[in-house]
Amino acid sequence: MPKILKITGLEKTYTSGNKQLTVLQDINFEVEKGQTFSIVGPSGSGKTTLLGLCAGLDEPNAGRVELCGEDLSGLNEDQRAQLRNKEVGFIFQNFQLLPTLTALENVSVPLELQGAKDAVKTSMALLEKVGLGNRFHHYPSQLSGGEQQRVALARAFANAPSILFADEPTGNLDEETGEKVIQLLFELNKEAGTTLVIITHDLDLANRTQQILRLKGGRILTNEPTEVL
Repeated sequence: MPKILKITGLEKTYTSGNKQLTVLQDINFEVEKGQTFSIVGPSGSGKTTLLGLCAGLDEPNAGRVELCGEDLSGLNEDQRAQLRNKEVGFIFQNFQLLPTLTALENVSVPLELQGAKDAVKTSMALLEKVGLGNRFHHYPSQLSGGEQQRVALARAFANAPSILFADEPTGNLDEETGEKVIQLLFELNKEAGTTLVIITHDLDLANRTQQILRLKGGRILTNEPTEVL
């Protein structure tokens, strides 16, 4: 199977005063196209830092990130942004919706900025698919947390990304609402054939993916397949 994400010898350090803080060290793994993959670990293990490096939002101090066949070290900031715009989707813990835009606008405006045809029609269909057909013209402040995350799901899949990064997608939701959002996430992902990488501390959620990479103290503890069929 082709590798949509390949991480080799990755290291990330930060300077704090006169000290060098190592956040990630000797990180090596691969994600196959179409795979569901989770990265788990306690707070401070380097999960979110690793996500930023994988998506080209930050640069490592050493090592290589190959995303969608591109070596990110060979791209400048604008080129990395273009790659993300074309190939990558994101879902965040705090939803990241624009408060001055309606649900429909939050999904359709990014598509319109990309010059997509039928952006509004596509966005309406996705919002209906996530159960928000009656919420097109509601603003984020008028939506519950679960509804906001469903808008975020629709937005994430709108540009048909090759790979989607979900950072603690249920972190701000109660258990029942979070379960509904996760079911939708996996359903949309299966339908679209997208590669899904979930950053989480929830082992129950991680066990629903095909592969689990466990981090502790900035190092890989294990990287093993689950029993998901």
